[in-house]
Order: sequence, then structure tokens, then C-alpha cells
Amino acid sequence: MNLIKYRNWFFVLSLLVIIPGVIALSTWRLKLGIDFAGGTLWEIKFTQKEKVERDEIHNFFVQEQVEASSVAQTSDNSALVRMKVTDEAKINDLKTKLNSNFGETEDVRLETVGPVVSKELAQKAFIAVAISILAIVLYITWAFRQVPKPASSIAFGICTIIALIHDVIVVVGIFAILGHFFAIEVDSLFITALLTVIGFSVHDTIVVFDRIRENLKKHGDFPFEEVVNHSLLQTMGRSLSTSLTVVFVLLALLLFGGASIRNFVLALLVGIISGTYSSIFSASPLLVVWQNLKLRNKK
Repeated sequence: MNLIKYRNWFFVLSLLVIIPGVIALSTWRLKLGIDFAGGTLWEIKFTQKEKVERDEIHNFFVQEQVEASSVAQTSDNSALVRMKVTDEAKINDLKTKLNSNFGETEDVRLETVGPVVSKELAQKAFIAVAISILAIVLYITWAFRQVPKPASSIAFGICTIIALIHDVIVVVGIFAILGHFFAIEVDSLFITALLTVIGFSVHDTIVVFDRIRENLKKHGDFPFEEVVNHSLLQTMGRSLSTSLTVVFVLLALLLFGGASIRNFVLALLVGIISGTYSSIFSASPLLVVWQNLKLRNKK
């Protein structure tokens, strides 16, 4: 089976996924959570009433003229409320009224992040992502410095980063769309998920690239495209099996986990699927394109 022969179709499929996300990101941007935009996160547990519906809680905050960006039900008859920065006096007043309307309540969590702190978090998140990408470029270039000709370590490094950026754009773009239509916010856990996706994507790509390097040593007289295709077929089963085990766990967490980690798990799920695809159908075909352009320039 010659997968590399269909590389242009794989590139088109990637563009069909990436372009809507890029348009959504440039038009609507990400819907920032309180970690980055500032605000108050309040998790309330209702101890008296049997079941409190989300709409009841949302209507309560509307009546009190409190701008709650989201209200999500969690386990144990609790609710997670995200709202603009609210002072202690207002919180105490809301607690009294909640107890009056819904019976006794308990504060599971109450956090307030100011705009200065949130701006600092956003800057640190950006720096963390940038440093991780730079470190990966340097590591890949060094790790594949002795790759047999006609390949080059620079080509391996750049193709890895292109595949990595592909995965980041897919995750960020999808969350821009979800943020506009379903009010899904990104917070510090989203950055954690993004860094995890970057690590997974690079790990999967290195597995494929390492097999390409070994096959180039053994079969250097074969055409480069044929060596890459053979390496892909050898590693595909392992890559898919590894990814599927992670995907099944993440699906279970997405379906049965709490609301507080749902966005984090969703980001991981999208990133793992995208990372598996890019390692097989983007990074390796890009190596072939690079090599073909190199030969064409020599001629």
C-alpha cells in the first residue's frame, strides 16, 4: 500500500480542518475564562434540596443582575458558576439569597482572579508554549544530526514543527468555534492540555522518523519516497494502537467525568486525534515533499 502517493489528499484534508478554525480564531477569537480574562469562580453545593436544575440557578443570577458567563452542573448536586469579578459583600448577599431560595448551601470553591494576574498568566502561558516549541526544534535537529543522506536533520526538525503547529491550530481553532457557539471557555487547564498535545504529537512523530532513519541506513539505495512509505506502514499499527488506548480513556472521562475537567479532556481528545493523524499523514509526507523540492533545485 502506497500512502505517500496520496499525500496531496492528506494535505487537502488538513486544510479543510484548519481553515475554518483559523477563520473562527481571527473573527471571534477564543472565549477566555477567568484565568485569563479575570473574574470569580464559585462552586456551590446544595445540601437541602434533592435536585437543583441548571436553569433555576441561571435564572437566579439573572434576577440578581449578576453577569454569569456560565453555569454548569457538577456531581453531588453542585453547580460551577463563572462570573465577573465580584466583591466579598456581594458574594455574602448572594449566599443569603441562595439559602433562602434553595435551602442550605456550602462553598466548595470560591476563587477570584483580577485582570492584572490574568494578564500575567496569559503572558506566561504564551512563553511556555513558545519555549517548548523552540526546545523541540533544537532537540529534533540534534537527535537526527547523523541521519543518512539524502535526508537532513533540519528537514526532520522543520517537518516535526509543522506537524506540531498543525495540531495546535486544530485544537485552538475548534475551541474558537466552540467558544462562539457553545460559550466554551479556555483557562489554565487548556494551556496544560495544549502542552500535553505538543508533547504527544512530537513523541508520535519521532517514532515514525526514527524508523525512517533506520531504514535509510539499511536501504539507502532505495528511492527516498519508498523508504518513507515502508517506514510508515511499519509504525502505523503501533501509532494507532497507542493513540486508541488514550482516546478510549479520554472518552470515558469526557462522558462520565465532572464538568470542571470536561474542557480539559476535550482539548486533549481533539489534540491526540489530530496528533496521530499529523504524525502519519502530514509529517512524513512533508519530508518527501522537502526532498523532492531539494532534488528539483539541484537539477
